[in-house]
Amino acid sequence: MTLSNLPPLVTVFGGSGFVGRHVVRALARRGYRIRVAVRRPDLAFHLQPLGNVGQISFSQANLRYRASIDAAVQGADHVVNCVGILFESGRNSFDAVQDFGARAVAEAARAAGAKLTHVSAIGADAKSSSTYASTKGKAEAAIFSIMPDAVIMRPSIIFGQEDGFFNKFAGMAQNLPFLPLIGGGKTRFQPVHVEDVAEAIARSVDGKLARGKIYELGGKEVLTFRQCLETILEVINRKRPFVPMPFAIASLIGSISSSIPFVKPALTSDQVKLLKVDNVVSDAAKAEGRTLEGMGINPVALASILPTYLVRYRPHGQFNGAGKAA
Repeated sequence: MTLSNLPPLVTVFGGSGFVGRHVVRALARRGYRIRVAVRRPDLAFHLQPLGNVGQISFSQANLRYRASIDAAVQGADHVVNCVGILFESGRNSFDAVQDFGARAVAEAARAAGAKLTHVSAIGADAKSSSTYASTKGKAEAAIFSIMPDAVIMRPSIIFGQEDGFFNKFAGMAQNLPFLPLIGGGKTRFQPVHVEDVAEAIARSVDGKLARGKIYELGGKEVLTFRQCLETILEVINRKRPFVPMPFAIASLIGSISSSIPFVKPALTSDQVKLLKVDNVVSDAAKAEGRTLEGMGINPVALASILPTYLVRYRPHGQFNGAGKAA
């Protein structure tokens, strides 16, 4: 194969993360050459078996340093930015990673003549009281000002083998005698499977989606926070009472949790702010077909996937029977 007929090169920022590794696999199956841009390439070699020999390469990149971004994008035909954080740690602040970093990736992609697909989140809003949501919103506006033909993906909470939502609360149910019902548990979510998100991103890279649009990705069901917890308990065969926790108390606990050095916080005050707003696909996105269904993707049902990885939280793991709940 000569250089002139090599498959297109796609640079995936955050390719070793929860969403990123599924994106890498979806792109590898399509035959793209993939450059995984991550802070620690030495910790991402587990991605190589997802493709053929030489199909997946690695580049050291940090969204706080523009030169590393430019180097990772050089020669790419398409850029996918999967980088995002759920809480701040050290120099990895929401502003640095989700705003400045996203702008830098867009500028680098434009300079390289590459297309761009950016992963944001439902609830992104520059005016939000949540720093997470506001930086996501600011990034979206900046990206479209830099690259009007960019594609932005806004998923609801994402579920899958290594997710940070269902695993978190299943672990809490395993170790605590109760589960906190933050804000009364009325916040609505539309959980979407990680492979559906990856497929949507891959279709954007394929050029099958209208560009310059924001797509909202949600699953088959809309569930309240309480219903999500009830589903978890049913899957892991445990009984736990719900303890109502007002937003103010949850925010205080989140602030304390975030202040403990070198410990991943179970909850932050910023995440509590996010729980005050529903996280579902908008009516406008549905009407305009900017959804998974509009792409021709039939979302995977939550019930068909959760038992495949939450089984480890059952009283006796996968060997737990369907008898009395613990």
